[in-house]
Amino acid sequence: MGTAQEALIAAVLLLGLFGVAAPGVPGTLLCWAALLWWATSRHTGLTWAVLAAATGVLAVGQVVVWLLPARRIRESGVDWRAVLTATGVAVVGFFVVPVLGAVLGFVGAFYGRDRVRHGGGHRAAWAATRRTMRAVGGSVLVELMACLLVTGAWLGAVIAG
Repeated sequence: MGTAQEALIAAVLLLGLFGVAAPGVPGTLLCWAALLWWATSRHTGLTWAVLAAATGVLAVGQVVVWLLPARRIRESGVDWRAVLTATGVAVVGFFVVPVLGAVLGFVGAFYGRDRVRHGGGHRAAWAATRRTMRAVGGSVLVELMACLLVTGAWLGAVIAG
């Protein structure tokens, strides 16, 4: 497998990560498909193990999202741009501070946005952030964490060779 093909797989994984937060984009499926492409191109025990583990993690993530109470993002008043921005910060945070950085980045991005929107007050910003997380944060964050763990496993396997 060449560098160009691995770069394309990385691009599909990144598209899947942002697709988790974008309406109508099957982010989890894109991440899984990228790993399937990688595993079928390489044919090693490591690639198949990563694909099998990723399939389990993504499946568990989907079950958890399905079990969470369904809330509509439109009814909550949360802007999709804010969700995409928080997802971007979470992706960067995941690699800066592994795993925990994703959660901190996701919630922190909403808090920062709400703090600016509410004139810099902590109390109002924190209340708005809690409302946002109750409305959409749980399901998006669970699905994003599953995809980030899968992407991290792929990156580790690529580096390991």
